[in-house]
Amino acid sequence: MTRILNHIRSQENPISYKRKIINTIVVLSLGIVLGTFSKFLDFRHGELPSALMAIDEALDVHNFLGHFVIWILIALCISLYSNSALRASVNVFVFFAGMVTSYYLYSKYVAGFFPRSYAMIWFGFTAISPFLAFVCWYAKGKSKLATILSMLILAVLFNMVFVYGWVYFEARSILELAVFIIGVIVLRRDTLRCSVLMGIISIILAILLNMIIPFHFG
Repeated sequence: MTRILNHIRSQENPISYKRKIINTIVVLSLGIVLGTFSKFLDFRHGELPSALMAIDEALDVHNFLGHFVIWILIALCISLYSNSALRASVNVFVFFAGMVTSYYLYSKYVAGFFPRSYAMIWFGFTAISPFLAFVCWYAKGKSKLATILSMLILAVLFNMVFVYGWVYFEARSILELAVFIIGVIVLRRDTLRCSVLMGIISIILAILLNMIIPFHFG
């Protein structure tokens, strides 16, 4: 147990109280900006300049931002690059609180409607996000536990990004494929061999998870 605790402490990177406050403010601001932008793009995408409209139509950006997977990736990155598991919990919660609040305030007071049932899903997810972030932070380590956590996270991302069956396999979109690739990069192991092995096992886990829990958020 002492060895495990020492390993966990070695992963932490102490920072000043002032830096913690600054980091939290930055993460909160990022959540507010992205939440507002996401709803603006969804509500006003028909009024975008022609060049931006062409990009949105080609990549389906406004629908992409309405899916869970991009927000999961952002939260994962915030968690992994926080200096401790506790700070990961705080930062991810603050990010989602800012994003969800700004999104639904814009929806209610600018767009003029409030999708209560969908909002409750996001509020619930925001409430449990500190626990998920706390756990995900440990995936940055070099232990067997970190590798297992990385495999599970990649398995979840895989099922969010890809649609597959006995005779078909495809990504939901090019942007979501990019999300999975970034997820692989940030969770990579120290060697190529270990990274490839992690990827293969995560795909197997994803298939097993899909058999047990076929419903998953896109």
